[in-house]
Amino acid sequence: MKKDYLIPLAILAVIFSFSLWNNARIQKDTARWSVQLQQAVQLIPSENWDAIERTLQNSYTDWQNRQTYLHIVLEHDTINDADAMYRRAFAFTKAQEPKELQAELADLQDQLELLVEMEKISLGNIL
Repeated sequence: MKKDYLIPLAILAVIFSFSLWNNARIQKDTARWSVQLQQAVQLIPSENWDAIERTLQNSYTDWQNRQTYLHIVLEHDTINDADAMYRRAFAFTKAQEPKELQAELADLQDQLELLVEMEKISLGNIL
């Protein structure tokens, strides 16, 4: 192998390694947020609105702590949509509307799954 190829191949290897690490990190974060949101969903039938709000707040705080990183590696529209869904979930919690809250949390979990899909290494994402 010629020395001319070593630097570009090393750069490609670093980029690929970062892509794999980033994918794993996004999957880990979204799995954690999904569990937190599922806990809120499980509280809806009891209509314990204080506990639901605390659970959502913990998830949202966790979500906010990752914003800088997410805005660097992901599309802003997808992140902003998820953030708006969190805010709507808070509004439904304040209004004590269980059906709307449950639907919004389901949509939010789907949106978080979209974050994972966008970072997966696949032919569709590469092309």
